[in-house]
Amino acid sequence: MRKSGMLMPISALPGSYGIGCFSKEAYHFADILKKSGQSQWQILPLGPTGYGDSPYQSFSTFAGNPYFIDLETLIEEGMLTREECDAADFGEDETAINYEKLYHARFDVLRIAYHRAKESGGLQESAYVDFVEREKFWLRDYALYMAVKNRFGGKSWDNWDEDIRLRQPEAMERYTEELADEIAFYEYQQYLFSVQWTALKAYANEQGIQIIGDIPIYVAFDSADTWANPKLFQLDEKNLPVAVAGCPPDGFSATGQLWGNPLYDWEYHKETGYAWWIQRIAGCFKLYDVIRIDHFRGFDEYYSIPYGDKTAEHGAWMPGPGMELFHAIRRELGDLPIIAEDLGFLTESVRKLLADSGYPGMKVLQFAFDSREDSDYLPHNYERNCVVYTGTHDNDTVRGWYEVLAPEDKEMALEYLGNRFTPEEEIAWDYIGLAMRSVADTCIIPVQDYLGLGKEARINTPSTLGGNWMWRMKKDAFTEDLIDRIRHLTRVCARY
Repeated sequence: MRKSGMLMPISALPGSYGIGCFSKEAYHFADILKKSGQSQWQILPLGPTGYGDSPYQSFSTFAGNPYFIDLETLIEEGMLTREECDAADFGEDETAINYEKLYHARFDVLRIAYHRAKESGGLQESAYVDFVEREKFWLRDYALYMAVKNRFGGKSWDNWDEDIRLRQPEAMERYTEELADEIAFYEYQQYLFSVQWTALKAYANEQGIQIIGDIPIYVAFDSADTWANPKLFQLDEKNLPVAVAGCPPDGFSATGQLWGNPLYDWEYHKETGYAWWIQRIAGCFKLYDVIRIDHFRGFDEYYSIPYGDKTAEHGAWMPGPGMELFHAIRRELGDLPIIAEDLGFLTESVRKLLADSGYPGMKVLQFAFDSREDSDYLPHNYERNCVVYTGTHDNDTVRGWYEVLAPEDKEMALEYLGNRFTPEEEIAWDYIGLAMRSVADTCIIPVQDYLGLGKEARINTPSTLGGNWMWRMKKDAFTEDLIDRIRHLTRVCARY
């Protein structure tokens, strides 16, 4: 069966207290998906975010973002009062996230709930104790990491005192004892996140909606993953990177993209039978029904930039693990529904890896209309085994993109669509219909395109800092007429 769905970050949901979360609005969005004939809800990574607020730079690949814990639920459970939540300053604009205010207010409120749980014996309840024990393989390191990070004023772990930076046993024991209460606070946050997310996902599944999760190929340097597991990465004797990740110079950036993530020591991973990756993927499938792996080409070859370089100009392509990694995952976990993010320039070896894996790649319509060439992203070039998007979280909305499209590319697009009479405020519907009529097995449309929004609703502009990840949908944006229109289009396109 062909499937269709929407791309909607949890953070972008409407609601009170500063950011979208696992609130009644999230459940309502699952209802909207069902009523409009959809079966997929794609979200962005759920990990705790740091400097820059990007969900692709998280303090842990296993932990959940405490911002997404629903305060209304905690009020109903008696863990918080409405007065306590209303007194916190999360920012006044309900259509944009104020991360600075959110950072300062959210943890203060959650700390109140933690102390109530502690005083009432909630931390001794079997459900909580079982959770902490079940997730200890990552939870203890993450909670200690966050507690120590706070002790050092939020600094990255490479700026901590050497004894704890290098995880010397005496220092580990001392900080664990000194920061026991703070460590328990971070464990409690993860418990609340797990309980609330599990309930929301179960509800979505009951409505016939699958959750598509998203994982970055790399982890952040400033993360519990890197601090706790230095052997997994290309680090020197001081646990500093030898080289870091990025992309080479291209038509979009003359100096390339310097991401700064630590690179994997693939030889070490191979020696362990890719145990950490198997653990990571298994953890993802406890959270999601399907996962999208970002930067899939990095498993074939990865771009290695010398640590300390200010640009990505002097990097080199190095061999990745290839199919060996995915064979190991399949042996342990079976065949899994994975989407490979294969956007950008693809070599023949990357194409072969994608074909050998059997995973569907991605097609983005905004990349299709280049009058200089016949693009792989034009629908007549698709194979069935792919996922088509009008745009992703890194693209402008269709309306915003179309407004600045070069005249010759716009002419090509009009010829391809065969419709010159659509007003620009409605243009997204032409591209939504084009995506749905393609042979792609799955079609995912960003919510902003269904709402006909312009550049003001863009989620992220790559290689920029500030002003990203802030957009939120207005309450009641999905009218009954809009839901009917989506359902009708989905039914018509199902005939294709």
